[in-house]
Amino acid sequence: MPKPPILAGKDFAAPSVFEPENLLREARRQKNLASASVPEICVLDPDGDIVRTLCKAGRTRRSEGWACYHTDLYEFEHLGERFGIIGCAVGASFAVLLAEQLFVSGCRFLVSMTSAGQIVPQGPTPYFILIDKALRDEGTSYHYLPPADFAEADAGLVEAAMNAFAAEGQPMYRGASWTTDAPFRETASAIERCRALNTLAVEMEAAALYAFARARRRPILCFAHVTNQMAVIEGDFEKGEADGSAASLDVIATVVRAWRGAALCRDSSGSVI
Repeated sequence: MPKPPILAGKDFAAPSVFEPENLLREARRQKNLASASVPEICVLDPDGDIVRTLCKAGRTRRSEGWACYHTDLYEFEHLGERFGIIGCAVGASFAVLLAEQLFVSGCRFLVSMTSAGQIVPQGPTPYFILIDKALRDEGTSYHYLPPADFAEADAGLVEAAMNAFAAEGQPMYRGASWTTDAPFRETASAIERCRALNTLAVEMEAAALYAFARARRRPILCFAHVTNQMAVIEGDFEKGEADGSAASLDVIATVVRAWRGAALCRDSSGSVI
């Protein structure tokens, strides 16, 4: 059988004709915006709970220089760091579309904090998983890397982050996730297959973000905030205090400190940290 279109005709080393810099150039022209850099640390918040909590508390300001056609970027201060954050960045293709634009706009480190469904229980929900690899059951990653079962996070950055969580006594699990484009096609057989692969949770962005990170040599870490059992029980999807935003910000602050420390120790291997 011929290869399906998503696997055919890929030249991973070839530059793209359509570049994010050019898209943003035209957006600035149309919107009459001056060129401006985003914060060097940015967060994707697919659920939007962190953004909503920060906005409600009066802690954000809308970034006037963010020229993206599809989103607003908000800036805020937390524990001495300046962040940019985009809410409701749901799904693999949308997350990477934003990541491409963020990194050419001044971002140096990107964190994704997404809610996730429990597959292999690690404890009572909610809890956090640092995703060290993601099963590629979506489409976007296949435009950045050759076919493989998983897209992997940068190992040095994962180790630095886990060491930081341990040093601060901050609970954090580590493991694989399943990235799907079709949340309402999470069938029993698909879930069992993921359990057999020791895939801890299901989400919608990590595989594509890690493939982009690997191909473009950009530092990204993805976290699964495991909050649900796919609504098979009532009372599901509870995140805790302030919709989990305070706990999520604690995780983000710790991983940023780990990234800053790791960046000082970047070695000659080219590891993206």
